Amino acid sequence: MSSKDTIFALSSGGLPSGVAVIRLSGSRCVVALSELCGRIPAARRASLQSIRDRNGEKLDDGLVLHFPAPHSFTGEDCAELQIHGGRAVVKAVLAALAGIPGLRQAEAGEFSRRAFLNGRMDLVEVEGLADLIAAETEMQRRLAAEQASGALSRLYDSWAKRLTHARAMIEAELDFADEDDVPGSVAATIWADMQRLTQEIFNHLAEARIGEIVRDGLKVVIAGPPNAGKSSLLNHLAKRDVAIVTDVPGTTRDILHVDLDLSGFAVRLYDTAGLRETSDIVEQEGIRRTHLSMVDADLVLLLSDEEHPDWSRLAGSYDGPVIRTRTKADKAESAWTQEEIDVTISVRSGEGIAALLDRIGQYLPDLETGSALSLPTRERHSLHLAAAREQVIQALSADTAGLDIQAEHLRLAGQALGRVTGRVDVENLLDVIFSEFCIGK
Repeated sequence: MSSKDTIFALSSGGLPSGVAVIRLSGSRCVVALSELCGRIPAARRASLQSIRDRNGEKLDDGLVLHFPAPHSFTGEDCAELQIHGGRAVVKAVLAALAGIPGLRQAEAGEFSRRAFLNGRMDLVEVEGLADLIAAETEMQRRLAAEQASGALSRLYDSWAKRLTHARAMIEAELDFADEDDVPGSVAATIWADMQRLTQEIFNHLAEARIGEIVRDGLKVVIAGPPNAGKSSLLNHLAKRDVAIVTDVPGTTRDILHVDLDLSGFAVRLYDTAGLRETSDIVEQEGIRRTHLSMVDADLVLLLSDEEHPDWSRLAGSYDGPVIRTRTKADKAESAWTQEEIDVTISVRSGEGIAALLDRIGQYLPDLETGSALSLPTRERHSLHLAAAREQVIQALSADTAGLDIQAEHLRLAGQALGRVTGRVDVENLLDVIFSEFCIGK
C-alpha cells in the first residue's frame, strides 16, 4: 500500500441500488476523470457526463464531481462518480478505473486514514465517523455526530492549549527571569488553572461509563432458574424466535442476545442458562457463563415463577442493580407479596411488559443537557485522559522539586492528551512566550 497511489472504491453501500457513488482520492484524479469523462467538471459543481472505458464504449451516464486539494474529505484531489446502482454498471466502472495506471482499489478505512494523515480529521473525529456509520439508535447517532463534528476534539484541544500556556510561563521564568515583563512567579498565573484542569478531567472521566452505554448499549442479562420464562421473554421482546423454548429444563446452554431500541438508546439483552445444581457437564459450563455475563452486566433481570424465590441465591456474587421479575402472571394467582418482586409479567398476555421496559429505562443515562454528549466513549480515551490528569497532579505536588521538574510533568500530560486525538507534535513554546510577553523589545 502506497500513500502516493490514487485510490477508488464504492462508498455508497450494497448493490443493487438507485444510485451508486464511487469515490476517488489522489494525485491522478484529474487523469482518471479525463480518461473516463473526457473533461474535468468545475470544482465542487455536479456535472452530468457520459462515462466511457478506454475503448470509448459508454458505460453509463452519471453526475461527476471534482474536489481539488486541499478542500476535500482526504485533503487530496478527490472525485465522485454518481452512477446507476446496478451490479454490472458498477463492476464495469470499477474495472475501467482499475485499468488506469496509478489507480488501485482502496483498502478498508483508507480514505479516513488519509484524512487523518493530511490533518483533515483527528483520531476522535475518525472514530466518531466510524460510529456514525454504525449507529443504529438515535442516541448512538447523536453521540457519534458530536464526535465526528469535532466537538469533543475542541474540548481536548482547549485543555492542551492550557497545558502549553502553563509550560510557556514556566519556560519564560526559567529562561528570561531577568526581563522586567516576565512575572517573578508562575504560581499565581498557572497553578490555580492546573488545579481546575485536574477537576475538569476528573468530571469528564466520571462520564466515561455513560459514553460506553450510549455507544455500546446497556447490557441487560436475563437470569433465573430453568423454565422461568427467560427465553420466552427474549423472544417476546425481539418479536422473533431467537431462543429455543421447551418445557425441558436446561434447554438454553449458550448465551444468546438481541439488541433493542429503547427511548433512542441501544439495549442489549442476554438470555442465559438456567441457574440450578446439575451434573450435566455442558449445562454446568452454561451456568458458569451465566455468572460471568452477570459480572459484566449493567443490569440483571432476575426471573422466577416459583413461590417465594431466594433472590440472593439466584444473584450469587452479583451485587449490581437487579429487577426482580415474577413471570407467568397469566397462571393462577400466588401468594407473592409486593416486597418480594419489582414487576409481574406474562409473555402470553403481554401483562407487565410495558412496566418492565419502563423499569429498564430508569437505568438509561439522562442526557438532557446540551453538552451531555461530549463524552469519552472508548477505553483508550479514558486511559490517556487519566494519564494526563495524573501528570498534572504530579506537577502540582512537585512544587519543592523545581520548575523544570514541574514543566516535565506538564509536558508528559500534554503528550498523553495528544494521544487521544493523535496530535503529539512538540509545541513551539517560544511562539507562545513571545506572543504573551514583549521580551527582547
